[in-house]
Amino acid sequence: GHIQGMLLGDSGYSLKTYLMTPYLNPTEAHMQRYNTAHCRTRVLIEQTFGVLKRRFSCLHSELRLSPQRACVAVVACCVLHNIGINRGDIISNSDDNDLNVAEDVDGVVDMGGNGKTVRDHIARNYF
Repeated sequence: GHIQGMLLGDSGYSLKTYLMTPYLNPTEAHMQRYNTAHCRTRVLIEQTFGVLKRRFSCLHSELRLSPQRACVAVVACCVLHNIGINRGDIISNSDDNDLNVAEDVDGVVDMGGNGKTVRDHIARNYF
């Protein structure tokens, strides 16, 4: 099925309607708040991937699966991870306490098209 949502990317990616990137040079407070939230969210996502990779060696390298099967494999790892947590099998979070919240606002941003409109709407209405 189709899943609604957006991807977060650093400033090395082009801004798209489905891929939100930080503002290159935020000029208003809501833009800066958006950038801060964007960066912190990306850090949490990267930490989550790190936890999963430490627990499941199959995630250490490229999954040689079709995109559909790769999604199933990653979801299965998440389910098994949550089962482990519920059973008290907690792995070390030694790398997770290192919150690197450096502002990532340099790079390529496509300021044309609908991506900018979507990002501006999110920044104005939620931040």
